[in-house]
Amino acid sequence: MIKLFLVEDETVIREGLKNTIPWEQYGYRFVGEAADGEMALPLIRQTRPDVLITDIKMPFMDGLSLCRIVAGEFPKMRIIIISGYDDFEYARTAIELGVEQYLLKPITKHALKKVLTELRDKIEQSGETEDYQTIYQDEMHEYEQFSRRRFFERVLGGELSVSEIYEEAAKASLEIVAPCYSLLFFYLREKRELTLEQREQATRQQDMILHYFLRRSGYILFRWNVDCYGVLVKAAAQELPELIRRAVGHIQRCCEDARELLDWYVATGRSVERLSMLPECYLVVNHCLAYRFLDPRQHILSEELLADQSGGQEEREIREVNPAQMDPKVIRDFLFGGSAGEIRDFVDSYLQNIRGALSSRIFRDYVVMNIRFAVSAYRESMGISDEEFAGRMRDPGRDMNMTAEDVEAYLTDMLETAFFFRNKESDYQKGKILRRALEYIDANFDQESLSLNSVSEEVGVSANYFSAIFSQSMERTFVEYVTAKRMEKARRLLKTTEKSSSEIAALAGYKDPHYFGFVFKKNHGMSPREYRMGNRA
Repeated sequence: MIKLFLVEDETVIREGLKNTIPWEQYGYRFVGEAADGEMALPLIRQTRPDVLITDIKMPFMDGLSLCRIVAGEFPKMRIIIISGYDDFEYARTAIELGVEQYLLKPITKHALKKVLTELRDKIEQSGETEDYQTIYQDEMHEYEQFSRRRFFERVLGGELSVSEIYEEAAKASLEIVAPCYSLLFFYLREKRELTLEQREQATRQQDMILHYFLRRSGYILFRWNVDCYGVLVKAAAQELPELIRRAVGHIQRCCEDARELLDWYVATGRSVERLSMLPECYLVVNHCLAYRFLDPRQHILSEELLADQSGGQEEREIREVNPAQMDPKVIRDFLFGGSAGEIRDFVDSYLQNIRGALSSRIFRDYVVMNIRFAVSAYRESMGISDEEFAGRMRDPGRDMNMTAEDVEAYLTDMLETAFFFRNKESDYQKGKILRRALEYIDANFDQESLSLNSVSEEVGVSANYFSAIFSQSMERTFVEYVTAKRMEKARRLLKTTEKSSSEIAALAGYKDPHYFGFVFKKNHGMSPREYRMGNRA
């Protein structure tokens, strides 16, 4: 069924269309309605209809404004505009926005049926003839692809020369040439104890964010770790701030619509004119993102914001220290949600607001005790003994008579040791998940129904998390791994049986034998028939 959403401010017309049109008879499922564009937009983002019918003249947000937003976020959504205004300017604007049909009121049932039937046939025909090349590219070049992540790790880590950056980018088919660059990092984590339905909804919201960057040439999206994505923003210097503003705005809108499902933060960096300066830009972004633990209410983080927060703070006296930033929960939250690569920036941010007060011996002792209690509580929750923990520290005896300079080294040592044990346990848990997943894939790769979602559900984690740990551990994406397994079986069957290509396609996990032939040729440089003949010669 094709999903349809209706926006109309006149109640009589809206109810009439909703209740008198036999939607299912025409091949549609009515998924929602709204009285104006402002009310409709969050519902459209939630239901993701295939077809939108909207009036033009409405209060708060009119139909054309709604169409502009929808066309930007959902380029494949078909739009039908209805209006009582026979105005050429409206029609011209609608055509520019890619509106499918423009109908004048009053709308007869016969006229609407004709439009809906033609649109249904067009959508179904489009789905049946979708280009195999597009499908293949979507499958094989997922945004979390390991090679892209590794490329940006090396660029931002300063491991590559400028010439090497261009060479590696060309190999990865990345267009990185631009007058100016910046970085944007965003953190997305599903909240704990979500139902399966909520988890699916959270995944849809995350996909909406990721697809925004994948569809626009000014951005290059890459995965940084399980919960964090990076975006290289590239444009002329005068265009860069607007690209960043739009990107941050999109992330904010999507995440606010899913505030009960996702924890989120966005950090932006400074503009640079050379690729060789990106490591400096990354240091700024990473420092900004680490600040989320100091002020969890602040979701959009920038160098300017941190400057405002810290201006003149090093000279504070003890009475001016913000007690909320000394809460042991700040350290505990970082231990649970941060990464080892953020330790330096977190320590700097944590101590930044209290450095002036560390000249007091009493206050220093209080800070050290605060650190010790917070890390010890985390250590105990991990089931690690005090002796085992101390055995991993660089200087386990450094917790008495500290100078102000010692406090930073002490906090860093405690966090690094805690992360050693956390990562050890995390690697063990990821290993268990991966082993279960590989066993399930090996037993079911030839089933057409096998998917990233079905495997992640089998092992009890979100699809987003499973995708990240799979590609990090296997150094290839889930689709690449499954495709390799299917191709291996197909080759074996072509060599050892007389089965037709259609039969082999089904046995290897492909519902569409034509697509199987396309994938086989992409992987082997020849058709299944040519492969069979070559192995009989």
